[in-house]
Amino acid sequence: MGLAMLFGMALSAQEQQELLNLKVEARGDYQHEYIRGATDDDASGFKGKFLNIRIDGNISDEFSYSYRQRLNKNDSGDSFFDATDWIYLTWKKRGFEVSAGKQVVAIGGFEYDLAPIDLYFCSEWWQNIPCYQLGASVAYSFNGGKDKLLAQFSESPFRGDVEVVDALGNISTKKQEEMYAYNLMWMGSHGWFNTLYSVNMIEYLPGKYINYISLGNKFDFGKVQVELDLMNRATSGHTFFFSNVSAITKISWQPTKKLNLFAKGSYDVNSSDVDKDFLVAAETEVARIGAGVEYFPLKDGRNDVRLHAAGSFTFGETLPSGVLRDNNTYISVGVTWRMNLLSIKNDKLF
Repeated sequence: MGLAMLFGMALSAQEQQELLNLKVEARGDYQHEYIRGATDDDASGFKGKFLNIRIDGNISDEFSYSYRQRLNKNDSGDSFFDATDWIYLTWKKRGFEVSAGKQVVAIGGFEYDLAPIDLYFCSEWWQNIPCYQLGASVAYSFNGGKDKLLAQFSESPFRGDVEVVDALGNISTKKQEEMYAYNLMWMGSHGWFNTLYSVNMIEYLPGKYINYISLGNKFDFGKVQVELDLMNRATSGHTFFFSNVSAITKISWQPTKKLNLFAKGSYDVNSSDVDKDFLVAAETEVARIGAGVEYFPLKDGRNDVRLHAAGSFTFGETLPSGVLRDNNTYISVGVTWRMNLLSIKNDKLF
């Protein structure tokens, strides 16, 4: 989703002194999916995965902005913001950053943090989280910029049409817009050890909350990186720890600057008997394992052009409302390209 990139953008933009930087990025895949050995025709074939436009820049020496629009994502008709990943303004001074607009909801984890265009197969929880919401945040960098604490107040990812049960047990659908999330995150960068940790209190029904403890860990050993995300989710009515969790691990290796090999696995389980988690439903226990290769053909492995081949296998149980399916095989081959269309700089701006 790009959380670390989002809250680090203001510093890089200020150093470059850019009034405006316009980029377009796109990805197209040929993919094939099998469920229990039978081809899933709807999910197979050539797919235009992503077409994004991004604009970053500075208004002054203290104010910067960022905007990314998903051009191939249809909005619901209610708001153009449905297809807007983010659009926000940031004020930065003396280690403090204050941002407001549509942002990434501050939840920890490196799978969650990575931009969707850079992901090929994901966990059940990731498949369901609506991560871009309107909100405001305050962050403070310390320890020479190696650590950052961020507090965020945003719309709840669960807002919208929700099921409501009345006193007689009748179920109806009601639109709920005033639901919120309260998020606290630590982002650490300490050489070989990096963190994206968060605690979150997210309203899933009016006045009712689900709590997250999300621990994203990344170990960087030069040409090899290991990511380990652990997430615990809890609501009232079931055991607080270990009954509703997700674990994601990824190992990457770059034998050359132009080549990246990776293996990835995820495990989502909700063994509680209460239907209060709308992302990983009760009675879910599903795992996904896979691997892939990325090749960067440009000089020195620049990521403006990337070729990929990746595949995964899923097994376990999800409800019909879930995304992942038992005995599902997924294969993807494709190309990603990023185009820097326009850069306007003014050395005399500041």
